Amino acid sequence: MKDMLTVALIFGGRSAEHEISIISARAIYKNLDRKKYRVLCLYVSKRGNWKLVPSPQVPANQLRAGRSFSFLPWDGRRTRPAIKADVYFPVLHGPYGEDGTIQGLLEMADVPYVGAPVLASAIGMDKAIFKHLLSRLGLPVVPYLVLYEKDWKKNRQHLEKKIIQELGLPLFVKPANLGSSVGISKVKNRKELSPAVKLAFRYGQKILVEKAIKGREIECSVLGNERPRASLPGEVIPHREFYDYADKYLEGKTRFLIPAELPPDLNKRFQELAVASFQAIDGCGMARVDFFLEQGTQNIYINEINTIPGFTEISMYPRLWEVSGVSFSRLLDCLIELALCRHHLKKRCLERT
Repeated sequence: MKDMLTVALIFGGRSAEHEISIISARAIYKNLDRKKYRVLCLYVSKRGNWKLVPSPQVPANQLRAGRSFSFLPWDGRRTRPAIKADVYFPVLHGPYGEDGTIQGLLEMADVPYVGAPVLASAIGMDKAIFKHLLSRLGLPVVPYLVLYEKDWKKNRQHLEKKIIQELGLPLFVKPANLGSSVGISKVKNRKELSPAVKLAFRYGQKILVEKAIKGREIECSVLGNERPRASLPGEVIPHREFYDYADKYLEGKTRFLIPAELPPDLNKRFQELAVASFQAIDGCGMARVDFFLEQGTQNIYINEINTIPGFTEISMYPRLWEVSGVSFSRLLDCLIELALCRHHLKKRCLERT
């Protein structure tokens, strides 16, 4: 780290979380130590075209304006600027960024990048596959069912009955491959089920239906490669009935207890389960694991894992590390170091073959 490194910050993207990605990128850009890093900013439009920009802090209309380029090898209509960086930092939330797609591109380019590799990203993004995997490993997950749009259209009444019988009410309906609580609904009665399913299917052909757990929402950050560690847990106290998109990013009325007020044994258990979830998907770099702590029973349920968690100034991932003794700037240093280390080890293994 003696010489300055060039960090390529990739943000925007094609998903419904485009705007959140920009906000996350602004916080990362602000906290990268300019004594250590030169920052190259790559904006990805909602159509998937790329553009070099001065910073994520420029107004949205300036991000969108002007010429962009495509990374598709068969698209010869646009000239591509020379882009060279020592490490790439994708902060693309949701599909086409957190799901293994951008990671695959960076693997093909044989460059170091921050965060989980292709397989871990794909599993973490697909809530259904993630829950299947954790269930097989004996880790605690909320009772759930997976629905496909073609089956819903064909056997709607049968599936409605099955959902109510197996999961009861209330329950949650959400897209299987989206984050930031986009497209999620809480269903309290049978009449609300069909509209909730319809909304979730707007974002994909596979959705998840889960039993609603009454209790506390706990989150824990994970950092590392082969030997990951977990932060102190934090608690989300939603302003609304549940922590939805508006509550997360628009209204700002949700309260956070950082760290959460938990006895030492529960703190330890959340940290153990966060690391176990991270290792289950073969994660690298970073992740935030979300839990439910059931009222009365004190049972812990793993809800989901986010391999590119929010990095806004109010996001839990950096705030949890802050109270665990790792500043935002130092956290970014660690993530970059982990990316470079993983790439070096991968190259060394390939040289042996």
